[in-house]
Amino acid sequence: MNTKINPPRYPRDFAGHGATPPNADWPNGARIAVQFVLNYEEGGENCLLHGDTASEAFLSEIVGAAPWVGQRHWNMESIYDYGARAGFWRLHRLFTGANVPVTVYGVASALARSPDQVEAMQSANWEIASHGLKWIDYKDHTPEAEAADIAEAIRLHTEVTGERPRGWYTGRCSVNTVALAAAQRLDYISDTYDDDLPYWVQIDGRDQLIIPYTLDCNDMRFATPQGFNSGDQFYAYLKDTFDALYAEGQAGQAKMMSIGLHCRLIGRPGRVRALKRFVEYIQGFEGVWTPRRIEIAEHWVANHPPAPKSIVASQLPRAEFLAHFGGIFEHSEWIADRAFDLELGPAHDSVAGVHSVLCRMFRSASDAERLGVLNAHPDLAGKLAAAKRLTAESTAEQASAGLDALTDDERAAFSDMNTTYVAKHGFPFIIAVKDHDKAGILRAFERRIGSDTATEFTEACKQVERIARLRLEALL
Repeated sequence: MNTKINPPRYPRDFAGHGATPPNADWPNGARIAVQFVLNYEEGGENCLLHGDTASEAFLSEIVGAAPWVGQRHWNMESIYDYGARAGFWRLHRLFTGANVPVTVYGVASALARSPDQVEAMQSANWEIASHGLKWIDYKDHTPEAEAADIAEAIRLHTEVTGERPRGWYTGRCSVNTVALAAAQRLDYISDTYDDDLPYWVQIDGRDQLIIPYTLDCNDMRFATPQGFNSGDQFYAYLKDTFDALYAEGQAGQAKMMSIGLHCRLIGRPGRVRALKRFVEYIQGFEGVWTPRRIEIAEHWVANHPPAPKSIVASQLPRAEFLAHFGGIFEHSEWIADRAFDLELGPAHDSVAGVHSVLCRMFRSASDAERLGVLNAHPDLAGKLAAAKRLTAESTAEQASAGLDALTDDERAAFSDMNTTYVAKHGFPFIIAVKDHDKAGILRAFERRIGSDTATEFTEACKQVERIARLRLEALL
């Protein structure tokens, strides 16, 4: 019995939708979904009045500000107050005037301190998603403390707005945030920046929809050392992003463009006209959908539901991993056993991923071990085939090229070449028969008999890897 401990797995996903992402199939054939997010944080930021130990230091006109421990920062508070008092209403007029709905990321404690703004959001039929309890950093919170704040945020949000939030974005999150938010059974979570389309993840056995957000198409870059210095720069970046994604949509790969906004930043008169120009720009195109985030979620659930995988390689225990992949390299389970101990993760839950780790172990094996793999392969149309003692995979592969229906002359030719080849090289002739017809196999056989053994050993190993790939494609 194999008593090896299952190794930990690598959680980050570098695969995503892959080389050919799905067409989003947005409503009415839209070529792009442009989604505006308005972060409402004013009154939820770090402040002694809010029970915090220091003042806010993030995303304001005071670039490079430091928290004032034990003191109120009057200038910082005043800058945040501008967002609620003036910036919000300027943006409210812009979007309602353009008939473009938005999603508000509302900090629950900020919403509670802004009843007029909440009423205006709801009158405009804007979605109010949760932006957490307070606009603070959760990287050092314990999971229990963060979970308690998430639960209280949802409770307070529901109390203030009359509706439970359906979407979530913490922003200054921890490594635990997405899993903790998923436990609240929300329609979507946006605490990722890793794609141009929504996607599904499995968290605690449940499918959770992720709608990625953005930090590049975001007015926060007005308040960072490397960012936008003028509205023209912001407009140009949004326009270039839109143009690139719109072209992909025209080519049949429609995407989503998220735009992050803050009342105290883009709400300034010297910047808001850049946003207005962009809204007017995209309204000059056909096939532009400007939904709220919840409408993207509803569309994705209806048109791109989670597709269950029958085999998720990185999540299998060792015994099941070996059961599925131990025979991919002919009679060489040790390759899969070694591969199981590698750093497997979501990127390996595919044909290419499993093939990669199996081939790595085959390539790093000793020459003697690799020779053993070659010798584990049967002769083509040889004695094992005649005796019906091939593995199921080899039987099917040889049959696919017609090697199970040879004439007497063909069988004799294969037998003679098998004998000559093994006598010269010390291992059987190996070729991925699915890549060839019978005549092509015979030509390759005749050519390769004349190769020197070192060259042929390299070629045979490549063919073994190719056979493994074809077997995985049939399996996965």
